[in-house]
This record gives sequence, C-alpha cells and structure tokens, in this order.
Amino acid sequence: MAHSRSSISWPDARARRSFAVGFGEAASALAALCIWAFVTGFAMVSYGLSEGMAVLMSVLVYAGSAQLTALPLMMAGAPLWLIFAAGFVVNIRFIIFGAALQPYFRKYSWPKRLALGYWCSDLVFVFFMTRYGDARRKGTRGQLWYYLGIIVPGWFLWQFFSLLGIYMGAFVPPEWSLEFAATLALMGVAIPLVKAMPMAVSVLVTGAVAWLGQPLPLRLGLAVAIVAGVAAGVLAERHKARRAP
Repeated sequence: MAHSRSSISWPDARARRSFAVGFGEAASALAALCIWAFVTGFAMVSYGLSEGMAVLMSVLVYAGSAQLTALPLMMAGAPLWLIFAAGFVVNIRFIIFGAALQPYFRKYSWPKRLALGYWCSDLVFVFFMTRYGDARRKGTRGQLWYYLGIIVPGWFLWQFFSLLGIYMGAFVPPEWSLEFAATLALMGVAIPLVKAMPMAVSVLVTGAVAWLGQPLPLRLGLAVAIVAGVAAGVLAERHKARRAP
C-alpha cells in the first residue's frame, strides 16, 4: 500500500537506516546533553520547585536555557508576563531554526510540525543542517527519519537525566561546578562541527557579541548575539561565493 507523502508511517528498512545514521552521528553529543539535563533538573529543585513541579516543567517546557532563565524570576515572584518574555527572548533563536527547517517538513500537518518543533534543539538543528543544508531535494522521508533518529533518543535521555538531577542532585557535592562542566561538554561537541570559514565567522561573532551583551537585561545579549552571528555567517558565505572561481 502506498503511503501518503505527508504521513509518518511505520519505518521500512530505508527509514530505519536513516534513523540509525541520525542517532549515530548525534551520539557524540549525547554526553553533553545528559550533563546539561542533569544540571537543569538539579537547578529546578535547588530553586525551590517541588519534585512534581520540576518533573512537569521538564516534560512540558523541554528547554534547558529557558528553564534556567525562568527559575530565578519565578522564585523572585516576577510577574507572569516577564517570565514569558524572558523565556521568549532566550529561545528566539528557534524562530530562525524553524524557518530554516520549514522547507523540509512543510508537507506535514500542523500537529505533526508542532511535535517536530517541540523536539527540536540546538544540537538537532546543527546536525541536521550540517548534513542536509545543501540538499537539492527537501522533504524526503530519509530526512524525516534522520531527524527522528536524533530527536527521539535525545528526548528520552534528557528526561531520564533530568529526573536524576531532580531526585538525586542533593547527593552531588556543592564544590562540583556542574554548570561549568556542562558548558565545556557542549563546547566539545559544537566546536568540531565548525568545518567552514562562514561557520567559524558566525561562531566567533556570536561568542563575542554574547560576551559583550552580558549586562543587557532579560538575556537580550543572547538574542542580539544570535542575530549578529547569523548575519555574519550569511555575509561570510556571500563573500566566499563571490571569490569562488
């Protein structure tokens, strides 16, 4: 029986291979993901959330940076609009991610695209676009199952290690700098993916602007850094194309 182009049907052998390739290529990032999830889970209960509320936040929000941004505002009794505004600013990069991924998944229904967007993360976007960013055909079944091969194991690992942080974080010695370890782990995954000059320019500009923008409120420096990094990468790509023979 032929499958609809917009269906996410049970995987055949080719889809399973694409799933395995996605999982295999992203496996190097899983250690960093697990550390970051543990830190986020530990932070939620450290800021005073009950274990039940922390579990609910981990499942519903599924965004480490937004969670860590919202927690101190929640504990300080900030108004709800300010908490949502801060979370929006921190996650504004996903508007860019979604726009870039839209050609690959636009044939699917709204509920399916919402589900695929919910599972998206920074590393998912990096791995997917590194492999398919220059693909002439967009929206193939192999691309979908490659994407699923990254996001499905990543979601389960995030929830598992977030739960470990929620329920076992109290046993971690306070002198262990988990936040710094998580940052180093993420850098160790991301830096080897920088293989072209435009990408290197984008990373350097993003890092510099983010560092300079630290004094800005609501972590606006992060949003400015993302826009600056994307713009720098686009300009570097155009400059490279002009100089190409």
